[in-house]
Order: sequence, then C-alpha cells, then structure tokens
Amino acid sequence: MSSSDQRRKRKRILRHSDSLPFSLVRVFSVRSLVSCFSFLAIIYLLSYTKIPFSSSSLFRPVLVVSSLPLLSSNSSTFPTSKPVAGFPFPLKIENRVLFPDHVLLLVAAAAENDGFTKNTADELECVYSGKTLFSSLNFSVKKVLSVDKYDEFRSVIRCPLPSANYSADLNLRRRGKNRIFFRSNRTLNSCSWENLSYAAALDGGTVIVFVKGLNLRADKESDPSGFTCHFRLRKQDKNGNSILKTKALTAAQEIVRCSLPTSIQENPDHIRGARVTVGSRHRINGRDFTIPSVAKISSLGFHGKSKRKYELCVCTMVWNQASAIREWITYHAWLGVERWFVYDNNSDDAIDDVIQELENENFNVTRHLWPWIKTQEAGFSHCALRAKDECHWVSFMDVDEFFYFPYSIRGHQSFRNLGYAGPNSLRTLVSNLSTSSSSSSRSGGSNIGEIRTTCHSFGPSGLKSRPTQGVTVGYTCRLQSPERHKSIVRPDALDKTLLNVVHHFHLKKGFKYLNLPESVAVINHYKYQVWEVFRAKFYRRVATYVVDWGENQNEGSRDRAPGLGREAVEPPDWPRRFCEVFDTGLRDFVLSNLADFSTGLLPWEVKSAVD
Repeated sequence: MSSSDQRRKRKRILRHSDSLPFSLVRVFSVRSLVSCFSFLAIIYLLSYTKIPFSSSSLFRPVLVVSSLPLLSSNSSTFPTSKPVAGFPFPLKIENRVLFPDHVLLLVAAAAENDGFTKNTADELECVYSGKTLFSSLNFSVKKVLSVDKYDEFRSVIRCPLPSANYSADLNLRRRGKNRIFFRSNRTLNSCSWENLSYAAALDGGTVIVFVKGLNLRADKESDPSGFTCHFRLRKQDKNGNSILKTKALTAAQEIVRCSLPTSIQENPDHIRGARVTVGSRHRINGRDFTIPSVAKISSLGFHGKSKRKYELCVCTMVWNQASAIREWITYHAWLGVERWFVYDNNSDDAIDDVIQELENENFNVTRHLWPWIKTQEAGFSHCALRAKDECHWVSFMDVDEFFYFPYSIRGHQSFRNLGYAGPNSLRTLVSNLSTSSSSSSRSGGSNIGEIRTTCHSFGPSGLKSRPTQGVTVGYTCRLQSPERHKSIVRPDALDKTLLNVVHHFHLKKGFKYLNLPESVAVINHYKYQVWEVFRAKFYRRVATYVVDWGENQNEGSRDRAPGLGREAVEPPDWPRRFCEVFDTGLRDFVLSNLADFSTGLLPWEVKSAVD
C-alpha cells in the first residue's frame, strides 16, 4: 500500500470517530477516574475515623411535656477496648461542657482512675470536625490543655475552643496518630455551663443538686413546689425501676434539695453514682422541662475513717494562687487550723503541686477540683456538706485574708487570754465559744452557730513588685473603715437550704451569730495588692451574683475597686492608693513569732530558699 493510500485510510477513521456524540474512550476514562476516587475516599474515611457502631444511654435531658419521659433505661454500651499503650486505661467521654474559654470533657475510666496523671495530657490530642456538610470530612487537631481527677467516677480533660467552622462536639485521639481512640456517641452534644445540673451530694435522707439555669433570686429562699428531682439509678431498685422522680424540699439560689426515692431510702448507698437533674415548669408556656445534667451523686470523699472531729477547719476557693497559698496555710496552721479544703476553680499555675507538698508536710490539706465558674456560693455550700462529718467549726475565707489578734485588753477574757496571742489562739477561741454555747443550750439559751470577724482592706503600701517576705510583712497601709466580714460557722447549725452570700450563711432557727469585737480579732484583707497581682481580678469574679469587672454593670458597687473602670489598665498612682492608716500590727506579730531566730527567715521563705 502506498503512502498516499495509508493517509486516506487514517482520514476515514478520524471522520468516523468525529461523527459519534461522545468518544467511548473518554467515557470509560472519566468513569474509571470517578470510581477510583470514590473508592479511595471511602477507604480513607473508614481508616481515619474508626467510628464505633454502638449505642449509648445518654443522660441529656431535653424539653419534654407532661409526664416527663426523661431518662432512657438502656444500659451503656460503650465499646470496652483494650488499654492503649501509654494510657493507664481506656477512656469514655460522658459529657462535654462548653465554657467561655475552653471545652471540658468528663471522661470515665473502665477501672479506678487513680493512675490518671497530668502526663496523660502529653499523650492526647483534641480532634474537631467541621460543622458543614462539605467541611465535616475535615478535621482540626489541637493540644489538650490539661487533665485532672474530678470525683470517684470521672476525670476531666480540657480542650481549647474550636476554630471557626469547627464543632465543639470534639473527640480525642492519641497524639500523632490518625485513629480516634476515645470517642463518645455521636448524639452527645455539648452542654452550656450556664444551663446545667453540675454536681450532687447525699445529705442524710436527701440529695442536694447544684444547678445553673433556674435563675433564682440571690440571698432568698424560693418556693420548692415547682421543682422536682429526676434520678437514673445505676441498678434497678427493689421494684425493678431505674428511672425515679421525687419532689423538691427546698430551693435557693443554685441549690435544690430533694427527698430520696422511697424505694431506696433504706439503703441510700445504692444511689451513689446515679445521675440526677432538676425539673421545673416553664413560666410562660406551662410545659415541664428538665435541666441538662452532668451531675452524679457523690459521697464527697468521706468514708468515716476519722476517729475524731477537728475543732477548726477552713474552706476556700482559689484560682491561680500557687504563689500565695503556702504563706496563708502556714500562718493559719500556727493559729490552730487543723484541716483544709481547697476548691480549685480551674487553676493552671501548678497549685496542685504546692498543695501536695503541703500535704506531704503534714498540713492536712486536700485539693478538690471545682471546674464550675461563677459558683462560689454553691461551692461553699458543697464544702460545708463535705466538712460536716469532719469538723466542728469551718472558716470560709480567701487566700488573701489573714486573721490577726491585737494585744488583748481586759473585758474580753471570755474570748481569749490577756496579752499577745500565742500558737493555736484561733482554735482556742472557737473551742471556748463551743463550750459556752453548749452551756447556754443546756440552760435554754441560744446556740452560737456563726462567728463574724470584721475585715480591713489593705492597699499596695507603696510597693511596685511582690513583697519578698509575703503579704503579711509587705503590706502595711490600709483603708480606715472596715469592709464587710468573714465567718466561721458550725456546719450542723446551717439552714437546710445551705443559703449563703459568701460572707455568711443562713442559720437554723435557735442559732445566732456573734460579732467579734475588733479588739479581739480582725481579718487583714490584702485586697489591693501590687498591680501584677491585682489585675487578675479583671479576668473573672468567682461569686455567682457579682458582676465581672469587664462588664458595664454596677460600676459603683463595693465589689469593684474605687476609681477603676472596666479595663485592666494600671493607674499611675496605684502604689499609693487605698492608704489611709499605717498598720504594722500583723507584720510585727509575724516577725516576732514565726521568724527563725538564727536566720530571720519566715517559714514560707525557708521553703522558697530550699527550692
């Protein structure tokens, strides 16, 4: 065949191909490409997410009507995977709580979680999925902020807030690995910290539920008839029920007290670890509703091991007070405090290490994680319950508040001996009042249930940096007039509502409070310290009914610093502010009684020097 014939043949073939609407070659090529891409995408998703196809009985109450069919009776069916290398046990995400600056995960272990340590945070990552249909295949990964033990049932893991277009319904994975090891049921959505039943505890034949979202009035008892408690038991009761409801007995601020279900009143220990929440009726539409809950009924860690009650204990709530707590505890232990309950409100300054050191030095101090923000009043009520079986008297005070005993004059011998105060003076004072109160009770008089002590507020005292010998020695200038008071209470004398306004509690009928004369004792409140310390108050106030200083409300309130606005900007004359009276009484007392004779160092300085 000649070359001209070959060219004519190729042209005929090309003309024939062009006459078809689509090239079969092109069709098969596109189909093959799409099929291969889809297959690879499916394989990638399955290997990446490792989705457990299981169900979960989630206690997340929602808006319901009439009979409140609130809680599922199905048992949890989380997969019991084998422990992962580097982790003490498999984890299960029970709840997520969304806070203004982080997401808190409540996780349960398959076994006792004593082995859960801070080092676990280095092994975990937070995994966020996209919110939209197209972004849901994408994942964002961030480092875990912290891990901590919460109660006898759970630990907490804190994760950063998600980036834009990513969901707060996050999961966990081992660091550097694609597989998600620790996943909750996909129907488990995040709860808001502002609308939540967050803690619960037994108190005799009743249960106390701590709850946000009811919006009850401050310092007032509310009508309990509109509230109920809803229980999901870990095991069925004697009647075969696991979902129970009882009426509220009291309601005040963020605390609702309910009776225990009749079927378990004979053995209330069976309810330990049960889920509980609070129900109410909507004021506008009349529908019954329940508050979302993460609360499990706790024993508060007391197991009746103490052979005797301590005469004097202290409860406090702290945030980032690692640098201050040693001086405060050491000083008040010298005055006779025997037991310490420290409620840690999301500190990130290694205060747990300092508290463990103090515990190792026999100061009898325990740290209790309290992650719920704007709940100081409820936290103090919770601590009063915890201390009731261990302590005759409990002082509620802050880490910047110190008892001071001026030189005693005649006329106050009923409170303390004449002259200077010695070791255990504070414990002796409350013990004497206990004795006199008991005598009064036997003679038909009123019992003393609360001791109130006046507070004096100290200023920066000319300092621009933290005092090296501590606040008791460094700050020596204060305002002339006292501000408020702080209280020492008898837990058994508190009203059944546990109502308090931080500074004092409501008492049962038949009990009264006693105001200590300033010549007997005062509290030095180192409220306005150097600016680097004071500015932390702008971050968040811990009390429920106190407005944060960054908000434009109640700017003239006594809870704010006079002359300051909403911004954490240091005034030029800050070191000289709040200075009306020079008062070196506690400084002289501390240097005379607590300093080492040979070195002149104070106990908290000695520890710093060793470190």
